[in-house]
Amino acid sequence: MTRSNKRSAFSGQLSLTKKGNLLKISQMKRIEEMSLWERIYFPEIFRGLMVTGYRFWRNLTIHTLHLFGLAKHLQAAVTVQYPDERAPFPDTFRGRHRLTLKEDGLVQCTACFLCATACPADCIYIEAGEYPDNPMEKFPVRYEIDTLRCIYCGFCVEACPCDAIRMDTGVHPANWGFSRKDFVENKELLMKRSRELEEKGREGLYEEHVRQYRKV
Repeated sequence: MTRSNKRSAFSGQLSLTKKGNLLKISQMKRIEEMSLWERIYFPEIFRGLMVTGYRFWRNLTIHTLHLFGLAKHLQAAVTVQYPDERAPFPDTFRGRHRLTLKEDGLVQCTACFLCATACPADCIYIEAGEYPDNPMEKFPVRYEIDTLRCIYCGFCVEACPCDAIRMDTGVHPANWGFSRKDFVENKELLMKRSRELEEKGREGLYEEHVRQYRKV
């Protein structure tokens, strides 16, 4: 197999097409070279401007018709005026993490490292310790999540055998900070978030979260 053949063989992706009870496997080749029309560059810019212009004038026309009670069956794009307005999050929304607590206020986590092992972004760091009165049970002396690396996939929640970590806060990730340390959430913060969620609920937690954005 020549070098060019190797490149074309590994540059494609497999596509499965179901026809009746049979599966047809075909290879989709990736476009690696631009056509002459694309290399001229300016026609592609003009084509992009046409798409942008079409969306702009379509939305403007539909919103104008809505003001006069017309074209109610058509829907145009709407800008959410964040943070004064918000788009409703579904119940399955994966928000900021929290560590669940026991009835005595201690962390539910047993430092089994399953969440850190399942994390594809390698953003969870755990240091385990033992309770002095119960050496058979471990707990996280240090539990940190690097939110800059986290992809919010929810694998940590699914991997946890004791329901110690959840993403049901209904709060989106924060983007304030001036260093990487500002985006690392430690054990104390994750436990505090569980207490605040129990006291204020999801709506109260969200309002407190966006308060800093409203000051800008």
